Amino acid sequence: MAEIRLTRVEQGQTKIRNVPIAVTPEGFWCCPSPVVFQKTLKSQNTLNKPKPSSPPPKTTPQKKHTPLSERRTTFTPSRSGVISDGQRPFHTETTEVPALSAPVVTERAPKPKVDALPRKVAIEFGEPGTSDMKVILIGRQGFCVKLSVHKNVLIEHSSFFADKLSDEQSSLSCLEIDDCEDVEIYVETVGLMYCKEMKQRLMKQSVSRVLRILKVAELFGFNSCIHSSLEYLEAVPWVGEEEEEKVISSILRLQGEGIGVTPVLKRVSSDIVKPTKDTLSEIIELVLKSNEDRSRREMKSVVLKLLRENNGLPSYAGSVDICNETIYGSCRSCLNSLLSLFKQAAEPDFADKPMDSKDPVVKQIALQSDNLSWLLEILADRQAADEFAVLWANQQELTVLHAKLPLVSRYHVSCITARLFVGIGRGELLPSKDTRQLLLQTWLQPLINDYSWLQHGCRSFDRKVVEEGIGRTILTLPLEDQQSILLSWLGNFLKAGDNCPNLQRAFEVWWRRTFVRPYVEAQRNLLQSVREVHCNINDHDQSKQSEESVLDGVFPFSES
Repeated sequence: MAEIRLTRVEQGQTKIRNVPIAVTPEGFWCCPSPVVFQKTLKSQNTLNKPKPSSPPPKTTPQKKHTPLSERRTTFTPSRSGVISDGQRPFHTETTEVPALSAPVVTERAPKPKVDALPRKVAIEFGEPGTSDMKVILIGRQGFCVKLSVHKNVLIEHSSFFADKLSDEQSSLSCLEIDDCEDVEIYVETVGLMYCKEMKQRLMKQSVSRVLRILKVAELFGFNSCIHSSLEYLEAVPWVGEEEEEKVISSILRLQGEGIGVTPVLKRVSSDIVKPTKDTLSEIIELVLKSNEDRSRREMKSVVLKLLRENNGLPSYAGSVDICNETIYGSCRSCLNSLLSLFKQAAEPDFADKPMDSKDPVVKQIALQSDNLSWLLEILADRQAADEFAVLWANQQELTVLHAKLPLVSRYHVSCITARLFVGIGRGELLPSKDTRQLLLQTWLQPLINDYSWLQHGCRSFDRKVVEEGIGRTILTLPLEDQQSILLSWLGNFLKAGDNCPNLQRAFEVWWRRTFVRPYVEAQRNLLQSVREVHCNINDHDQSKQSEESVLDGVFPFSES
């Protein structure tokens, strides 16, 4: 709380400058104009700037004798628009007290302390003629505001003022509040004590300003203002995450002090805790069953983005298993639907049916394939797609039916296979060797058969990325399996050309592993053997020389 001092305002310490004000029938102005405060603060800061090089002002005595009428004629009201309906303008007399400390200001050091600056009542509110008390608000750099108020109003609305103006201090006529961080909001909060329709007043304010009022109302113990501010915050929209965080942090501070803020917090939290699994399952089901293409694509992107954000939260790790279980449940449902549609489209008389009967089936095949691709993308982001690879690798019945369908009806399924190969090539999923081998044996040939349509019919298909993923997946297998798969691919590639995946890089790696590496290893082993033999010979020669030197030392021989 700002420092409170019960003081008396002395002449020569203040310089009163009245501004246009609007008052209530009770005699107090309710909503100050921010423009008035900003202009006054700007002029006050200019006056308070030290000028060490300038001499003391010699014209001060002349200013003191300036007639009051002349000074009035130079003042032009600039904020008369703040007068509201049912209110009357009131201007107190403009008086100027001799500033005894004015010459001292210019003689101070270049950076004077805030407490040492002369206090100036830059703005005055209220009706001094009807009030029975003064409140002086002292802000930064000595900026002051003088409020002519009524004790009974302050005591009625504020527990803080009620404590300060107790029976023992009932004769107190002036209350000074130091270090007011937000003088403008202090004035407005005191003004709201005179306002009968507080909610209507707050409706004209922004969320950030109401939060500032709420903070001061909390310091004053102004309960009716606190409740009106909470009602406002509960009803008004919060624009942006930053504003929402400001509101929540302010509300939680009040909650810690025992103030009821539950209605506001219900916007971001619920008393009825619904299991995450049920909520996520409902969202996924709604998206998967949508028949509107554009809305479904947009919501798939949104849900995927939000799940990616959740993956980065440490507190979210505990619910990963539950969410994965939900997603895999949706995967199995889509797989069953896809298999049923393939069986229906593979019937002998399906091709002879009219287009009205065939089109819905073809569209549903494309829809279920797209749904599975989306679910696979979610699982890959969560590093939980290994089980999906197992499910897809074991769809032998689906591959048999795949060969019976026209290309235009079936190629969407190969997008799922391509995404799995890309994921394995990037290390996004790590299925076992048997799963990788089974996946290639089951789905590589259908992918090759649909490759021409994938390049032209699938907008998200990236040929280079897919080919790199297939090649890397093949190269993770044992060398014998690499040879079998790549030789089979070579036959297709030599026939189809660009309508077949280009796996030349993988083929080159396999070639070097098969033909070059054994020769290099043999050369390396031979070189290592030669080096070992050479080392043994050198060791033998060195030991023989050492033996001869020892004998020469024991039996010295002279030729003479």
